Amino acid sequence: MIADLTEITRHLESCYPEEGCGLVFEEPDGTYRVHPMANVYDKYHSRDPATYPRTNRTAYLFSPMEFHRLSQAADARQARLSCIFHSHCDVGAYFSAEDQAMAAPDGQPLLPDTAYLVVAIDQGRTARSALFRWSGSDFVEAPLTSSLKTPV
Repeated sequence: MIADLTEITRHLESCYPEEGCGLVFEEPDGTYRVHPMANVYDKYHSRDPATYPRTNRTAYLFSPMEFHRLSQAADARQARLSCIFHSHCDVGAYFSAEDQAMAAPDGQPLLPDTAYLVVAIDQGRTARSALFRWSGSDFVEAPLTSSLKTPV
């Protein structure tokens, strides 16, 4: 379990008033590696606003190439994607309909063993963090004190 969310919250606060995002990998030795990511949603919005109608203020998107590169490196060292994190700016820590649609298109999770951490950043400061896991039919909030490891 990541006992200290300081690195994550520092990154997300630095992105305010836009959403921040990143990845957490569990290493083979049980430690966690945090990878803050750039939110590239605005780049896609400017190219195709019909497909990407929001902005960095209310949505996030990783660079697909950067995600692929980090995933390949994790596979090579036998690490696994444990958690995807992002912030909500001035609206609370909840798993939104947009979060649900991106994580489980057609009702099926893309990464069923990966937790999602949503951090509310209010006026530039962390207000609340909430962890969500796939429960078999939906994402449900899990205790933040629970491990980011795949539940047994």
